[in-house]
Amino acid sequence: WVRAFGKSTQYPLHLMSAEERAAAMAAPGASTTIFDKIVNKEIPSTVVYEDEKALAFRDVNPQAPIHILVIPKVRGNLSQLSKAQESDKEIMGHLMWVAKLVADQEKLSEQGFRIVVNDGPAGCQSVYHLHLHILGGRQMKWPPG
Repeated sequence: WVRAFGKSTQYPLHLMSAEERAAAMAAPGASTTIFDKIVNKEIPSTVVYEDEKALAFRDVNPQAPIHILVIPKVRGNLSQLSKAQESDKEIMGHLMWVAKLVADQEKLSEQGFRIVVNDGPAGCQSVYHLHLHILGGRQMKWPPG
């Protein structure tokens, strides 16, 4: 049983989806995230793009034929979108630009793709290091979740 989605109600883990379980168990205040370890090359990843500010790599649990994560190399206080401040505008814009470059590189731009940002427990954020999901290679459905 875990307290989920900021409510006092507790939900049994076995009734949650894998994404809900991961979000419920995530540690928003963690000093080091798995993405920090990927940036530092402590954990291997399949990198598809890298520059001085951002890193893009294939998701290890893809939800579409093409599923790539775009992260800032320096997390700082930018653990989630709702925590962003005006001083984060440049890196946030850069992450979107990198997502566009990666979508072009992966040949997604002609048919279309989806960009997703999960924020907080109810948004199923499982890693508290701001990241964009690029999803493509199939028809996306609506509503998404």
